[in-house]
Amino acid sequence: MSTLFFGNTSADTYNHKGMLTEYITAAMARAKYELLDDGMYYGEIPHFKGVWSNARTRARCRRELQEVLEDWIVINLRLGNRLPSLPGVKPFPKKLRIAS
Repeated sequence: MSTLFFGNTSADTYNHKGMLTEYITAAMARAKYELLDDGMYYGEIPHFKGVWSNARTRARCRRELQEVLEDWIVINLRLGNRLPSLPGVKPFPKKLRIAS
């Protein structure tokens, strides 16, 4: 698991596993799926640019979509980008970065 840091010192380290789980769960609850003409499933999460998947079954599409979302979150946090806010989910602190 990556370590999340607040501020500039490791003394500010805090484990936000619950926060990430809550965020991922809330984002996945907003996922939209479509059965395409070729029999494949397409899934995406509105307002999460670039987060989509395509698979033979809806279950596999959902698993792949969550993997893409998790990677997308890590990349955006490492870049210092703000994540989209989700209703009912505590927002991430403004100064949040992931240590490699």
